[in-house]
Amino acid sequence: QVQLVESGGGLVQAGGSLRLTCAASGRTFSNYGMGWFRQAPGKEREFVAAINWTGGRTFYADSVKGRFTISRDNAKNTVWLQMNSLTPEDTAVYYCAATRVFVTGAFDDYHSWGQGTQVTVSS
Repeated sequence: QVQLVESGGGLVQAGGSLRLTCAASGRTFSNYGMGWFRQAPGKEREFVAAINWTGGRTFYADSVKGRFTISRDNAKNTVWLQMNSLTPEDTAVYYCAATRVFVTGAFDDYHSWGQGTQVTVSS
């Protein structure tokens, strides 16, 4: 298993940017695909972005494609989510998660989750 801790959330105005960081513990971080999900109040957790273990393959939800970028550095045991052109609809708690599947947006494929970081976008 891998332990995950997210940071970087906060309050930002519409049109602004944030970069979320997910720090992983464990020497096997490079064995896992990683993903970002989000959950808004009263809504189900939804997929945002995923990246395979090398960083060479990424996958995005249509709602964030072209605005968000997922990346990772295995030497630093870290994955990031760069979020640009934020809108109030992006307001949610953002979670990072680890998977043994190559790259996936399916919630059930992820086995380890962080505690989440709040992102609030004001209009």
